[in-house]
Amino acid sequence: MQSVAIVGAGDFIGAAIARRFAAGGYAVHGGRRGGGKLAPLPAGIAAAGGGFPGHSVDARSEESVAGFLDAAEAEAPLAVVIFNVGANVQFPLTETSERVFRTVGGMACYGGFLTGREAARRMLPRGAGSIFCTGATASMRGGAGFAAFASAKAGLRAVAQSMARELGPQGLHVAHLVIDAGVDTEWVRARMAERGVVPGEGALMNPASIAEAYWQLHAQPRDAWTHEMDLRPFGESF
Repeated sequence: MQSVAIVGAGDFIGAAIARRFAAGGYAVHGGRRGGGKLAPLPAGIAAAGGGFPGHSVDARSEESVAGFLDAAEAEAPLAVVIFNVGANVQFPLTETSERVFRTVGGMACYGGFLTGREAARRMLPRGAGSIFCTGATASMRGGAGFAAFASAKAGLRAVAQSMARELGPQGLHVAHLVIDAGVDTEWVRARMAERGVVPGEGALMNPASIAEAYWQLHAQPRDAWTHEMDLRPFGESF
């Protein structure tokens, strides 16, 4: 058996990834701030025959990230580490505080660096493993009100590129996934409704479909690795 660790195992994409890899026979560990929020997920995975220990993890803390990955490694060798911290905020530039900017950067970029570094330290001796980072539209372009979020996600993308160039020749698959559309969740639909928008068919992505992309990336042969994958529903234009 091998293990999978998800830093930022939220209710939607992170939970779907956990279910997909558990169904594939992996021991999946989920970490997020306030690990108690993961309580509903283990029961569903257990009912399907898998396991899912939940952990409280601060992605901005070396000790917390290292301890989390050590716990996963202790159960079974780490095969996949996924950095899935969101940190999406929107404020007008003049109302973006120094604290918000630093906090978002710490969560979405610095946390990705820590996660990738600690994953590499555990995987490199075996010369195998996958390190995947979840990006967003903001990884590619900054939008009005997204100075903090876009800078953090663009930074994460650069970290992933540097990791891929360094770690790929040593056997580790590093990939950055751009989630370039809204995810079909109650929260997203509520935000759209506040703006008077009703999403049509093909406007939102199912978290399970996103999780399948992570699964397929990990299954790629070494001679045909994808580094960057952008995902959008069929109703979205490029």
